[in-house]
Amino acid sequence: MRLTCRRYYLLGNFISRRTLTLTRINLDKFQQFILIAPVLLFSMVAHEYAHGYAALKNGDPTAYQLGRLTWNPAKHIDPFLTIILPLLTFVTAGIAFGGAKPVPVNPRNYTNFKKGDIIVSLAGVTTNVIIAFLCVPVIILVYFIGSRIPAISTGSSILQLMLVYGILLNLALAAFNLIPIPPLDGSHVMKYLLPPAWGLSYQRIGRYGLIVLFLLISVGRPLLMIWFKPAFALIGLLQGAVMPYVIPSQWTV
Repeated sequence: MRLTCRRYYLLGNFISRRTLTLTRINLDKFQQFILIAPVLLFSMVAHEYAHGYAALKNGDPTAYQLGRLTWNPAKHIDPFLTIILPLLTFVTAGIAFGGAKPVPVNPRNYTNFKKGDIIVSLAGVTTNVIIAFLCVPVIILVYFIGSRIPAISTGSSILQLMLVYGILLNLALAAFNLIPIPPLDGSHVMKYLLPPAWGLSYQRIGRYGLIVLFLLISVGRPLLMIWFKPAFALIGLLQGAVMPYVIPSQWTV
């Protein structure tokens, strides 16, 4: 039996406001979306690639055999979840909510079922955290190059801003996907902490996962803010460290 895992991605007003406070940037919605979209797409593809690669290393070649172990974003895009839904929710509610095409996995192929399930589930969030930290030295490197070559200073500043968003988005994606609500990645760890009978009932929530997440975002935002608090603290630390190296331009003042 082939099982698939669906990942959901979130970018909300509560994240956007946090970014503006930390980076002192004031962009309109369209400018913000243009800068965020490619960063979010790359982060999403990296997340999905990590799941497929981890599955392959744990004995399941399903994603590889179906051509999903690739950096080609087109292979990971679901027309509705990845494009239409985020655009609609961002324009109407200020919350870009969507997902990627499910990465096909078959846990029965794992050499160690429990270990493989946990590793594959955490591979995506681990990758997002690594990307967030890698954005820091790249921002500083771009500063030393762009500040010395006036012709590319504006372009360098825009690239730095996208990398600043990269810190935010990747840590936010990691925190969001660790929420223990099926089918998010955190649920694949939580189910092993429960008694077997409870774990089975818990996994059945996955069929209502999208509805539960919508409710959490719309009416459970205070709880969501508490969950995101450690991520926001780390975002503030990393962004605070790089802000002195962001080249001033019309995008960043």
